[in-house]
Amino acid sequence: MSEFTANLNSDNNELSKLMHESLHIRSHFELLLWLQGDIQKYIPHDVMIAAWGDFAIGVIYIDVVSALPGIRTGNVSSKSLIDLLLSLFNNWLTNSKKPFNMSVDKGLFHEHQILHVDTDTTLKKMKSALVHGIKDFRGGHDCLYIFISTSSKTPQQSRKFVANILPYIDFSLRQLEHLPEQLPGVAVIKEEPEDEIVGTLSSREVEIMEWVKGGKTNQDIGMILNISAFTVKNHMQRIFKKLDVLNRAQAVTKYNRMYQTQ
Repeated sequence: MSEFTANLNSDNNELSKLMHESLHIRSHFELLLWLQGDIQKYIPHDVMIAAWGDFAIGVIYIDVVSALPGIRTGNVSSKSLIDLLLSLFNNWLTNSKKPFNMSVDKGLFHEHQILHVDTDTTLKKMKSALVHGIKDFRGGHDCLYIFISTSSKTPQQSRKFVANILPYIDFSLRQLEHLPEQLPGVAVIKEEPEDEIVGTLSSREVEIMEWVKGGKTNQDIGMILNISAFTVKNHMQRIFKKLDVLNRAQAVTKYNRMYQTQ
């Protein structure tokens, strides 16, 4: 057996081992230990930011995983990173949805003010990132993963490895409960200004309510209107607030009364 073949078999065995371990992660701490373990050999990084949601309308939630002091999800606001996340996601789409490396002399976060001062100082020292994502056509929750390092360069072989291991990282996170700071409230949808939250329904909300009356689910409506189920859910939250109701049945009743539709 040649040295090359031996190394290839060793890498394949290591990848299989890491994949198997990912299936048994049950807490954020276990995820941290897994990412800080053998994965560092293939994807050296100081911080991993997982971002998911509907990037088309800017409704994005994040999870920050790092062993660095103070670098925690609760110390980083997704709103402070929204422009960066959208830019990286669009770059990933432009790159044919393939992993890409980037380095920034001034630091990846130099133009972004993070909520927590110590966290802001630490993140602004980051010089490079490896970026990859997952386009979720069924659920509509697109995901972006950013592996960030103080090193100015990311090993080129990391791109191949992240393409293989990312589905398992994504699976692991989907098995974990949200942290308290991640629980979504009523998300702000860009197409409507904040001062229209109270009052009559928008044309899009009326359109959605007509389909709700017909018994369609969020997934059904998303397919009909060519938007994600996640976006429909956000619209429904706004509709509930505007109509001052708690569920779909109450929304239909009040909608019929207010708009006198049949």
